[in-house]
Amino acid sequence: QVQLVESGGGLVQAGDSLRLSCAASGRTLSTLRISWFRQAPGKEREPVGTSRIYGPTYYTASVKGRFTISRDNAKMLVYLQMNSLKPEDTAVYYCAASRTDYGGMDYWGKGTLVTVSS
Repeated sequence: QVQLVESGGGLVQAGDSLRLSCAASGRTLSTLRISWFRQAPGKEREPVGTSRIYGPTYYTASVKGRFTISRDNAKMLVYLQMNSLKPEDTAVYYCAASRTDYGGMDYWGKGTLVTVSS
């Protein structure tokens, strides 16, 4: 059973940077696809980006060039570096994992709240 715990959320101002962490346990991180999702108040959850087991990292258009996903497989950590934050980035951010590079996610964290003030 894979467990995921997000951390690093908080209140920041527009233009600031923030780094979220996702700590994984229960399976070797290099064998997991890790995706970041977010859910803004009153909106549906949406993907932010995906770090695949094989292949390049994908970002949704609204964050491309501002957000970067990286992973430290030895430390079992995945990071979401968020730069040039905007008020519309305000959301609960979730990390999720899958044992394959395609299809739905098998495991979810509980999320961490990011609030960007204008």
